[in-house]
Amino acid sequence: MAYSAGEARGQLLEDVAEATDQLALALASLGEAYEELDERTADELEEQLFRPTQSAYGRLRRTHAEFAARVGLPGRTFEPSSGGLHSADPRVYVERAVEAIEQVDHVLAELQDSMMPVEVGDRELRAGLSETRETIAELPARARRLMRTQGR
Repeated sequence: MAYSAGEARGQLLEDVAEATDQLALALASLGEAYEELDERTADELEEQLFRPTQSAYGRLRRTHAEFAARVGLPGRTFEPSSGGLHSADPRVYVERAVEAIEQVDHVLAELQDSMMPVEVGDRELRAGLSETRETIAELPARARRLMRTQGR
């Protein structure tokens, strides 16, 4: 199916925004989990999960804003997310974060596989997508290792 460069760039921005929103959800969920954990585990969660997720979120927001500016399309404001329904079990929040992070990876992988970033994007956009995926790649496994001993 043929598409115009403008339509494709708009779709790229929508997909990047979707992934950015999912990272906001992951951050909110990790923040909620932090509040439910003992101090040692909370510090580990912050170091192993929250900081890298926050870094990926910031990188993807910048990627979106800078690409929109370069191609003359409107940017977007990203709002904080909620961690979802309350749970006293931090594992619930961490699993929500993992699901959101995996969704981000899926969206960005499909976007990269589509070749749109090559055809209508630019080097900076492709770098932002790749850096974000590299940052989040190990987070689901780290989260599961961290939560393995919770509640025992």
